Amino acid sequence: MLVRDRSEGYGIVSRLFHWLMAIAIIAMFFLGLWMVGLDYYSPYYNSAPDIHRSVGMLLLFALIVRWIWRAANVKPSDAELSPIEKKASIAVHWGFYVLLFALIASGYLISTAGGEPISVFGWFNVPSIFQMHGLESRAGYVHKILAYATIALAVVHTLAALKHHYIDKSAILQRMWSGPPN
Repeated sequence: MLVRDRSEGYGIVSRLFHWLMAIAIIAMFFLGLWMVGLDYYSPYYNSAPDIHRSVGMLLLFALIVRWIWRAANVKPSDAELSPIEKKASIAVHWGFYVLLFALIASGYLISTAGGEPISVFGWFNVPSIFQMHGLESRAGYVHKILAYATIALAVVHTLAALKHHYIDKSAILQRMWSGPPN
C-alpha cells in the first residue's frame, strides 16, 4: 500500500484525509442544520453544539496537517485535464482550504466570543483569544453563509469528479478512491 503521493496517484494518507474530511464536513453541515432548530427542552440542546464544536476543532487540526502533507508530497499528474480544467481544479482545491479555514474560524468566534474556551470532547480546551459580546450573531451569520458556500463547492467538486469519471473516462476519481495503478 502506497503511503505517499506520487505522480500516478494519491497515497493512502491523502486519500484518508480526503474521504474522512469529506464525510465529516457533510455530517457537520447536517448536524448544524439540525441543531439550530433545537429548542431549550430538547435533550440534545447542549450536546449537539458540543459535538459540533469539538469536531470543528479536530477538523481545524486535520486541515493544518493536510496542508503540511500536501506541501511535502508530489502532486499527482493532471496532464489529462484541459488548461481550463487545471485552473478550475486549482481554484476549487484552494477554495476549499480558504472556505474551511474561514468556516472554522467563524465557528470558533461564535463559541468563544463570551470568553469561554471550547472543550474538545473533554480531552483539551481551545482557549478564547478575546471576549467580545455581540460577536456571536455576526459570526453566526458568516458561519451560515460559509457553510452553504462550502457545500455548494463540494457539489461542484463532486459533479466535476463524476464528469471526469463517466464522460471523460479518466482515472482521476479512481486515483482518489483506490490510489495509483500498481
